Amino acid sequence: MFGFSVQKTDLGGAARNGRLATPHGTIATPAFMPVGSLGPVKGIEPNELQAMGYGLMLNNAYHLFLRPGHEVIAGMGGLHAFNAWPGAILTDSGGFQVFSLARLRKVSDDGVTFQSHLDGSLHHITPERAIEIQEALGADIIMAFDECVALPSSAEQVHEAVRRTSQWARRCLMARRRNDQALFGIVQGGLDHDLRRRSADDLVAMGFDGYAVGGLSVGEEPASRHLTLDATIPQLPADKPRYLMGVGLPDDLVEGVARGVDLFDCVVPSRHGRTGWLFTSLGRVLIRNAKYAKDERPVDPSCTCPVCKRYTRAYLHHLYLVKEMLGVRLNTIHNLYFYAGMMAQIRQAIASGTFADFRARYYERRDQLQAQADGPDGPENRTLASSLAEEGRP
Repeated sequence: MFGFSVQKTDLGGAARNGRLATPHGTIATPAFMPVGSLGPVKGIEPNELQAMGYGLMLNNAYHLFLRPGHEVIAGMGGLHAFNAWPGAILTDSGGFQVFSLARLRKVSDDGVTFQSHLDGSLHHITPERAIEIQEALGADIIMAFDECVALPSSAEQVHEAVRRTSQWARRCLMARRRNDQALFGIVQGGLDHDLRRRSADDLVAMGFDGYAVGGLSVGEEPASRHLTLDATIPQLPADKPRYLMGVGLPDDLVEGVARGVDLFDCVVPSRHGRTGWLFTSLGRVLIRNAKYAKDERPVDPSCTCPVCKRYTRAYLHHLYLVKEMLGVRLNTIHNLYFYAGMMAQIRQAIASGTFADFRARYYERRDQLQAQADGPDGPENRTLASSLAEEGRP
């Protein structure tokens, strides 16, 4: 069954190690969840994810509702059997798609009517329907249906979204039928700190199994995101897991953990792998760049992942240029190993009471890479956050 306990809190800070127990395993937190919107993390087998150290992944209820359908998956034994994934699964209710597919939907207090991005068919999702779908899918952790607003939005729009999110959260609690799934509420409120606190207070009073912070990484500056977390996280119970949704650059992980976040998810490691962007201890490597055509070094000399043990930068560069699917797989495997390793280092730093030092060293190293990037070698190793802004939100 589900349970959460805090094992260690960093001295003088909010960073914490925890244990998240689910029917499909116990996860050490802080933890990063790879994203498999349609079931698998693109190109990666379940046993490969396990070998990297992942015990929890994210699937998207909206996408799986459209295809193959939650009834189909339920009839085949649920997501764990369908995906051949023995670990834990969290499903996003589809609330983010209410935001991202704005041109295809209409929102009311009852729910959301939307047009499928696949075939144009019309569907109506209510909080009750969102719970029904997620219970049929059989995830270990399911999310309340919420309304995420764009940034910037008017004060009236943000206020309405918070009101509606609280209303829908109550309906989600009333609709749940299974007692073997944890149900998380999602805090909304844009960048309005008072609304964030109000949303958190509403949800905490309802008594969810965990709490997520949604509606961030939608175009705001990192400093604004951090201030919003500063206003929100202290409102959430210390004995329940805290989940920062859809935020997942390395800087974001460090800053989220520093504020007491336990769970993260993002498409960054897999999506960036598909575009030839590799995360390393030496900064980013854009493997498509011509300078790697004859580079015999591994992607990251200090990395022990199977890719760095076996393949050269020149080979990965070649695979990218010829659009070989193996290249996408290898890039993604390396990035996922990088993320798993970074989270392991963070957990170890908290356990040893040195997270503040880890955080300081992380930024010292990042600033060194930034200084090198401003030199004659050009922009290759600019900070990841500034680079992401150029390429759009993941």
